[in-house]
Amino acid sequence: MNVIVFGATGTIGRLAVKTLLEDGHTVTAFARRPEVLDLDHPALIPHAGDALDPASVSHAMRNQDAAVVTLGAGASRKSTIRSQGTLNIISAMQTHGVRRLICQSTLGAHESRANLNFLWKHIMFGLLLKPVLRDHELQETLVRASGLDWTIVRPSAFTDGPATNRFKEDFAPSERNLSLKIARADIAQFLRRQLVDPTYLRRTVGISN
Repeated sequence: MNVIVFGATGTIGRLAVKTLLEDGHTVTAFARRPEVLDLDHPALIPHAGDALDPASVSHAMRNQDAAVVTLGAGASRKSTIRSQGTLNIISAMQTHGVRRLICQSTLGAHESRANLNFLWKHIMFGLLLKPVLRDHELQETLVRASGLDWTIVRPSAFTDGPATNRFKEDFAPSERNLSLKIARADIAQFLRRQLVDPTYLRRTVGISN
């Protein structure tokens, strides 16, 4: 399968690229500076581009079978890269007839806010990262309205370390027994699974330990 990963040089994106290559897919790594991936693989196609540039996104979308969105803004709290970049991705997918969209959002968006503890609900997303959460929520709204074969993945706070495959998934907003942490490697593994598993087609799904 031809898969394009947007945000391919981020902490989740680079792991997603690696796992997708391991599965035998041809992977286009879309990022401003894809060379920083420092990966040498015959099925890897580095593509330098800006997700905020519709023409750049559309060009990269040609001949793809699926798109994985792991866009992030680094330390910026006011960037709209997630929503505006995803809007460009959706438009390009519609233009080129690409149906499968897997989008990484965040636990805490929309109804999953109820899963959060006091720190995340009132301090982090309530004050410090409020614009970030707002951008994630707009991103999700755009994905839901896209008419594509989408899945929205909502991970909790990222941690380092190897994949454990022991995290919880698809829990209700009423679920309180969560550590609100998950390994980046587990997130990448979960994103990779969505390409072949239709369980969460046109659904949002939370993942967390």
